[in-house]
Amino acid sequence: MGAKQGSSGGSAGGGPADGDRRIGRRALIVGGAAAAAGTAVLARDELSRLWWRTPGVDRPREEGAVDYAGARWVAASDANWRRADRPDDYGIDMVIVHVTQGSFASAVRAFQDPGHKAAAHYIVGQDGRVTQMIRELDVAYHAGNRDYNERSVGIEHEGFVDRPRDFTDAMYAASARLTAGICARYDIPVDREHILGHVEVPGTDHTDPGPHWDWDRYLKLVRRAATGGPSKPPAKA
Repeated sequence: MGAKQGSSGGSAGGGPADGDRRIGRRALIVGGAAAAAGTAVLARDELSRLWWRTPGVDRPREEGAVDYAGARWVAASDANWRRADRPDDYGIDMVIVHVTQGSFASAVRAFQDPGHKAAAHYIVGQDGRVTQMIRELDVAYHAGNRDYNERSVGIEHEGFVDRPRDFTDAMYAASARLTAGICARYDIPVDREHILGHVEVPGTDHTDPGPHWDWDRYLKLVRRAATGGPSKPPAKA
C-alpha cells in the first residue's frame, strides 16, 4: 500500500481523461443510434452494455456481493475507486500483489477513508482471511498507474516488506486460491508477466511486495489451486 499510493490523474494539459473520452464517444453512439432510428443499426448486446454509461444513468449493484466466495465484503470509500463494467469496457489481464505496510485493520481503515485516494480490490490477512472492498468489475486506485489500474485486480497482503515472518503459510495459500480464481475468470496466464508486484508497475515509487515475497512458491500454489477447475464468472448485479 505505502504512503504515496493512489490513482493516476487525467491527461496532460488539463484535457479530458482517456476514460472520459471513451465514455463520451459511447454516449454519442447511443444518442446517434436513437436519433437515426431506422437508418442506423446498433447491435442489441452493445446497447445493453452501454445504456448505463449514458449521462444520468447509473448501473445498479447488489450491495455486499462478492466475486470470491471465501471473501467477506467491506466497502471501500467510493473516492478510492471508480465504476466500470470490466471486462467489457476494460479487459483484465493482470493481478498485482501488494503489501499493506501495516496491520489488516489499518488497511481496511485506509481504504474506507476518502482522503486516502487509494484502495485495492482485496486484502488477505496473515491468518488467511480475505476481505473484498471493491468489485472486480470496477477500477480500484491501487497501482499508481491509470492503465494498470484499469487492467488489473489488486490484492493487498497484511504485513511489512522487511519482515519475512509476516508472509505466513495461511496467507500464501489463501492468496493463491484467490489469484487462481481471478486468473480463471479472465483467462489470465499464471506467470510473472501477468502476476506482478507493485514494484514492477511503471512509474511507481513502491517496493512491495519486497525481497522476502517468495514468487516461485506463490506461482506453484496458484497453479496447484487452478487445477481444481475454473471458477464461474462473477455475477454482475
